[in-house]
Parts: sequence; C-alpha cells; structure tokens
Amino acid sequence: MGGCFSDRKGGQQAIGGLQQSPIPRSDGGVTGPNDAVDFFFRTRGLHLLFTQLELSLSAANLLDRDIFSKSDPIAIVYAKKRDGTLEEIGRTEVIMNTLDPVWIEKVHIAYQFETVQLLVFHVYDVDTKYHNLPVKMLRLNEQEFLGEASCVLSEIVTKQSRSLVLNLHNRNGHRGVKRLGTLTVHAEETNASRKAVEMILRCSHLDNKDFFSKSDPFLRISRIVESGSAIPICKTEVVNDNLNPIWKPLRLTMQQFGSKDNPLVLECFDFNDSGNHVLIGKIQKSVADLEKLYKEKTGVNFHLPSSFRNGHEKILKGQLLVDGFSEKMMYSFLDYISSGFELNFMVAIDFTASNGNPRLPESLHYIDPAGRLNAYQQAIWEVGDVIQFYDSDRRFPAWGFGGRLSDGVVSHCFNLNGNARDSEVEGVEGIMSVYANTLRNVVLAGPTLFGQVINKAAQIASQSLSYNQSKYFVLLIITDGVLTDLQETKDALVRASDLPLSILIVGVGGADFKDMEILDADKGVRLESSTGRIATRDIVQFVPMREVHGGQISTAQALLEELPEQFLTYMRCRDIKPRIADEAQTSNQG
Repeated sequence: MGGCFSDRKGGQQAIGGLQQSPIPRSDGGVTGPNDAVDFFFRTRGLHLLFTQLELSLSAANLLDRDIFSKSDPIAIVYAKKRDGTLEEIGRTEVIMNTLDPVWIEKVHIAYQFETVQLLVFHVYDVDTKYHNLPVKMLRLNEQEFLGEASCVLSEIVTKQSRSLVLNLHNRNGHRGVKRLGTLTVHAEETNASRKAVEMILRCSHLDNKDFFSKSDPFLRISRIVESGSAIPICKTEVVNDNLNPIWKPLRLTMQQFGSKDNPLVLECFDFNDSGNHVLIGKIQKSVADLEKLYKEKTGVNFHLPSSFRNGHEKILKGQLLVDGFSEKMMYSFLDYISSGFELNFMVAIDFTASNGNPRLPESLHYIDPAGRLNAYQQAIWEVGDVIQFYDSDRRFPAWGFGGRLSDGVVSHCFNLNGNARDSEVEGVEGIMSVYANTLRNVVLAGPTLFGQVINKAAQIASQSLSYNQSKYFVLLIITDGVLTDLQETKDALVRASDLPLSILIVGVGGADFKDMEILDADKGVRLESSTGRIATRDIVQFVPMREVHGGQISTAQALLEELPEQFLTYMRCRDIKPRIADEAQTSNQG
C-alpha cells in the first residue's frame, strides 16, 4: 500500500497526517514535520495532545460507616508523581446511601505510553451535613475514609475489557482484618471515532515563485473551528523543483477534520530553508468536496487573497486535483494492545573497555555498594519498567556485546545469563541481576559493533511472523561508544525496517554520538544500505542520557515517545487489524 512512510521530523519530510509527538519541540523553528501544528500550539503556550482517556468508576461491598443508613460514597483519583506526592486529577459525584456505587461522573486523564502512570484511588463516605456542597469544595479530612487502591494506567488499557478490579485497603497498604470492598476502573478513549480518509493530492500548473529553478511545493491543511479561526492539522512532504507535484497518500483522521462537511483550508506553499515559505495559492473545501472532486475527476483553481482594499481574490491557473480517495478505519495503539497485541522487550548492553574498569567508581559500569544505580542500570530499569506491562510472560532476551568471554574470544552478541541455548531472563530484575553477574565474569574489550545484536533481534522478530502476528519487538541497546561498524549497522537496520521491530538506543557517558544521530532518521533522511536500498520506515530512537537527566522528562519518556507511532505504521502498512476489528468483520460476514 502506498503512503506507508513514518518520517516525522525534518524540514521537507512527509508527515502525512500522522499523530503528533506528545513532547513539544524546543527549537522554536517551524520547518519540522508537524511544524504547522507545533507552531500553532506553541505560540499559544499549549502542549500537543496525548491520547485522552475517560475513567469510569464503580465499587462493591464498601464498608458501612453510617449508623442509620448506608454510606454516601465519593471516589477521588490521584496521579502519583515521581517525587511520591499525589496530584488530584478528578472526583466523582457523591452517591447517597449505597455500598455498591456506580458513579456517573467520569475522570479524564491523558494517557502517555512512554511513562509509568501510577494512579491512586481514595473512597470516602461524605458526611450528611456536607451534601449540599459542590464536590470540589469538600474537605476530605472531614469525611470518613473507606479505603484506597492503586494501579498503573497501562494495567487497565492492556486488558481486553479495559477494566480492572482492585481490592480496597487501608491507608499505606495496610490490609487489616476487615474486607473493605472492591473498586472497578474502566478506561475508554474520549474520541472513539476511528474513521479516517486517505487521499492522493496533486497540483497542476502552479505559479513559479523561484527565480533560478521551479517552486518546491507542499500543502498545509487547516480546519476551520466555530470561532472562524483555522487550526493546522497536517502538511504534506515537499516535492522539489516541480510545478505539477503529486504527494504521497495523505491520511486525515476524523479527530483532525471533525466531519466531512467541516470546512478546511488547503494552502500551497513554496518551501524555503529559511522557514519563510511563500504562499502559492489557497482553497477552502470540505472533505466531502474533495471526495466529489475525486469522483468527478475535476480540479479546482487556487486563489490568492488580494493585497488591494477592494478585497477581490485573484483566481490562479494552478489547480488542485484528487487522484485517490478512500475511507478507512484507523485503529489506535490501545485498540491493538487491549485486544492481545504485545510488546516483547529485549536488551543489549555494551561491555567495551571504553566504559572504564568496573571496579573503579569513575567507570560507567561501577556497581555502587550503596545501591545508587549506574547509567546502565538506570536505563534498564526506566525503560523495562514501562515495557514490562505490555509483555504477558515478562521473559526478556538479554545480550552483551564487546566483551571477552572466559574462552578468550571477544563476542559481539552473547547471552548475559550464560546459557548458550536460551537468552531469556525473568523480568526486569532478572536483567539487572545477570548484568551485575556478567561484570564479574567478562573482561571489557571492543570494538563497539551493533550489527550482530540487531541481526539477532531481527531474526527473533522474523521467526515470530510465521506463528504470531500480534507480537512487536523492542530492542534496547545501551552503549557508551562510537560505532565501529556504522555501515554494517545501517545494513542491518534497513533489513529490519520490514519487521515488527523498533530499536531504542541510549548513549551513556560523554562520547561523541554523531553516528547515532544518523541511525535515528530524525533529520528526515531515511537510512540507506550499502546496496542502495532505502529503509521502509524509521525504527530507531536515540537518546543521549546526559541530555535527558536534569530535564523535565525521563530517559524512558524520551526513548519511547515515537514507539506507538512506529508500531502503528508497521501494523497499518501490513493491514494488520486488532482482533476486535477482525471479530467484527467475521460476525458481519456471518
């Protein structure tokens, strides 16, 4: 299928209506992939949108604190922050006289795949004398505490039912003798519409805005909202030196365009490196209008707003045409995860000599007797802690590279558990344990080669295709070094770009990581193999740890922000649907 591209960064690269990254860019420029959207929100001091969820709460068998009637319960939802403090994110209404409340009031939360979002729920019995107060005004220390529960948000969304039943207990986890009842939490995406349209847009006879060559056109599409202002929703890639451009298929979700009759503004610009793009012409049409253009095989002329006071618009010779139009269902990351798709975590650790002698405190591999984590342990723990919730058996392959083994041979892909036949270990704690053990048994050597561990991960991902299409693999490589096998690594990545695999690279220490930036195709240049083959999609995310620490986000957030989009790009390119969709299709056919 055309249009399966995932370049999301770089001045001239396509975004094709892909979802925006949840973390806003800080460079202030407007030539990046979602520059239209980025710039619009940043100028208004707003962050880009996360997946918005609605939490519905109910409880059963609550403790009865009232003498002459039953309790009047309310539930409060908190997010537990990294420093351990609780931040209230919502309250239900008070339900009178019941021990089995089903609250109507929803609690809204932004779901962030790349963080562990710990939720804490408190249930109170509201004293009768406060029943006339709005719930926001209730002082919780004046109400009777009925119980608390906690979970990680991803524990809810990975369930097929999107519901989780939690046992209530006393404060700070004390279970006590009495049973305090249960709390059920259900999560739902607030915008449930999965409809999208895919279009192939082209132009003919555009005005030339360049002196020494032809224009480099791209389209920017904005949605007109009730206030009359236009909110940018996406842009195409740039087609260089062409007055009759055809763009890659562009996908717009209903969330972006609102409804088929909602007016859209389509602006054609001549791209300039400076960011001062020149308007070639504009058109106002709805999605329904664009579908009509496609069916009738006709074009529509661009116009230019007049610079004169009479306000007459100039009709241009250049036209917009719609060469393809189809309606699609766009399933979300949560649709796949909650219907049984899994992320399988793998880790590869750098045992090259440039890390320094592990016995010395200045070494990147130094294991602190006081328990303070080194950079490798920190990366394993932070990333593994997030991904483990998406892997049902929590058994993770763990490899080392660049170390001299007991037989004297330097290996660039060896099993950390010492088992020649099976590289899997139990849980994130298992990875931490075999990592520490390996430091006692392996001599740090070199050089720094990624090729073999990437090929090993690709082999596992490839083998899974024959028996299970619902697995997606995530390889975490932690390294301190400058790559010695850059071209071999590129070749391995280009081959792997067809597989259900993403690769996260954490750079630790103070090395020059220029090569890593090349592997992470964030500058918009897709990787090319030694035979000239271009990567199907970007599968690498690189983060130097020194740039993350001290900032507002964790290493895991920075690494994992692109993973849901890489996962979706793979599934959509192969037309792999979540099981809920397959079941719905089967029942319709029956």
